[in-house]
Amino acid sequence: MLWCALLPISPSNGTAAPPTDAVAQRALALWALQFTPRVALADEAVLMELAASVRLFGGRRALCERVRTEAHALGVDRLAWAPNGLAALALARAGVANGVTPPLADRLDTLPMETLSAVHPHRLTLEHVGCRTLGDVRALPRGGVSRRFDQQLLHALDQAYGLAPEVHEWVALPEHFEERLELMARVEQAPALVFGAQRLLRVLSAWLFARRAGVTAFTLHWAHDAMRARAAGEGGEITIRTAEPTRDTTHLCRLLTEHLARVQLLAPVGDLRLVATEVKPLRDVSGALLPDTVQQGEALGLVLERLAARLGPQRVLRPVLCEDHRPEWMCRWQSAALPLPRKGAPGTDLPQPGFLLPAPLKLLVRDHRPLYLGELMLLIGPQRVEGGWWDRVGEEDRMRNVVRDYWVALSAQAGVLWVFQTRLDGAPAWFLHGHFA
Repeated sequence: MLWCALLPISPSNGTAAPPTDAVAQRALALWALQFTPRVALADEAVLMELAASVRLFGGRRALCERVRTEAHALGVDRLAWAPNGLAALALARAGVANGVTPPLADRLDTLPMETLSAVHPHRLTLEHVGCRTLGDVRALPRGGVSRRFDQQLLHALDQAYGLAPEVHEWVALPEHFEERLELMARVEQAPALVFGAQRLLRVLSAWLFARRAGVTAFTLHWAHDAMRARAAGEGGEITIRTAEPTRDTTHLCRLLTEHLARVQLLAPVGDLRLVATEVKPLRDVSGALLPDTVQQGEALGLVLERLAARLGPQRVLRPVLCEDHRPEWMCRWQSAALPLPRKGAPGTDLPQPGFLLPAPLKLLVRDHRPLYLGELMLLIGPQRVEGGWWDRVGEEDRMRNVVRDYWVALSAQAGVLWVFQTRLDGAPAWFLHGHFA
């Protein structure tokens, strides 16, 4: 067994801590669920059993280092490892991190007796008989302890020393994510909200990891201080959207930073609330046996989202393939912040050109054959493209309806071309529409 105890708030006297903030404790428990489903709340601490997760996270050393690093970023400054939960909690309260390698009994015997919660109701009496450490309490005659004190003290001692089994109520993963954080000081500038929101985003990322999901939209709410002007209102909010589901805390923080840079607070802010408004399943990709070469730099999609957040969603565009048989409208431009459509351009048996003209070029015709730097030889075709009666041109009273026969043609001077002949007009005409690379 491998247990870890996490203390979100440092004890004030080096032993058992007073009751901690329930919100911070619950947020820490959500974060712990990314490592194991066996997470429990014990007094002011969060306990998690990690024996079954060691191999999944790359071994005991890698797992311990990751837990230590990420927990410290969430405000945890004391954690301890032990073969059972109560022992880990006692070690964490005393500031002793390792209870796995040396004999557990030797470690626990030297700890102050207040590190065990069951001792608190009887602390004064035990001090009067000369007890200072858990070893002193353990050395008392069991019969006398059983008669003088309740059975809970002996049972807790047996559990901490591994002589009796523990029973915990596991924390259940909530269906929806909504967490609140009270700020240490009032914030008057919107960009400074990122420092508090970053802690909430880490918990959101852990919740998403446990659900094997990614977020496509989240909302940050802030509440104004009670001593505010009436016109300021109770608070404000901002919603951040992503093009693809993600749980990357760094990317989400960058997006939030770019958006908050344009926000002006109407009053000082006292607390924050983060809500995951749109969550979608995120399929994990299995790694290869031989890792690929590590690519330096940020992915293009993440860069586009940050640029759109900074410059505005309508100033950063990207091409998107659309399901349309008309070549001019197979590719359209949309905001980089919007998600990509799942469907692409329809397939065709006729080769497609690499370059399209901005507008089709009308060709001269001689003896019913099109001319472009000489007479064209029609190689492949025709492919009829028909449709567009549903596509209105803005507010104009006309539609983009086309009926064309496309051909792959060969020019002695210009190479392979893509041409079409109109079918709607009274006198059919030929047009050059594209070039093959």
